Amino acid sequence: MELHSKIFVAGHRGMVGSAIVANLERKGFTNIIKRTSSELDLRNQKAVADFFEAEKPEYVFLAAAKVGGIVANNTYRADFIYENMMIQNNVIHQSFENGVKKLMFLGSSCIYPKLAPQPLKEDYLLTGLLEETNEPYAIAKIAGIKMCDAYRDQYGCNFISVMPTNLYGLNDNYDLNNSHVLPALLRKFHEAKHNNTPEVTVWGTGTPLREFLHATDMADACVFLMQNYNEKGFVNIGSGKEISIRDLAFLVKDIVGFEGEIIFDTTKPDGTPRKLMDVSKLNDLGWNYSIELKDGIEAVYKEKFLS
Repeated sequence: MELHSKIFVAGHRGMVGSAIVANLERKGFTNIIKRTSSELDLRNQKAVADFFEAEKPEYVFLAAAKVGGIVANNTYRADFIYENMMIQNNVIHQSFENGVKKLMFLGSSCIYPKLAPQPLKEDYLLTGLLEETNEPYAIAKIAGIKMCDAYRDQYGCNFISVMPTNLYGLNDNYDLNNSHVLPALLRKFHEAKHNNTPEVTVWGTGTPLREFLHATDMADACVFLMQNYNEKGFVNIGSGKEISIRDLAFLVKDIVGFEGEIIFDTTKPDGTPRKLMDVSKLNDLGWNYSIELKDGIEAVYKEKFLS
């Protein structure tokens, strides 16, 4: 990409998309195309076709998606597979139709089998059954990876895919019914402290292990790969470090300054027991994360709840 290249960031208001825009702007890119969902419904085939025909972007970051935590994924199963398939089908196909030089498709680490060996290597894809609670979302994301590979195979398109680990950062979703574990914990502990609530309930046993990456690091990796990676297949993006949900809960408790008790509700689902990305491929390409988890959570908490 050149600094004047026409770059479309689909999903620029989301946590990942906004971080990508910020990263590009910091690096001097000046021709970034943005559309809100009200301006351009990416689920609408004709609307997307008309947009690409009119704008002719040279590079596309496909960060738009319908996302959520365990409750949302399990409750709105049809919505998650339909809307994500429509978004990626339209954007990927129109990128081909309109001669986009390079496209990056952003997936999710939930594409891996529930009981895959750890850490998760890229070649573990489709080697076992998926986690039931988010299977429709995962299948949509797997289809996106395979669609990029298919357009590369048949038409020679330079379409690449990346698989981020669990992300957190500015513009995250803090809705307790639809958010991921880290923003949900931040909100729970903050509200408990504000309301002098004696305890906070955390879903599950606390034993599952999770990896987290700040969205700022994620965006930097995406821009790095857009400039340096041109191969078939996808690349994991993560820190390569993990923490139990229990330890995460106590870390968030300390950062927020909540002095009550933590109750683990073992009647609620844990989800996948462990989900650590093997990031050796990304590291070998020359990129490593820079924001440590404690520092990142502290910064996000101050920005979201204390500013």
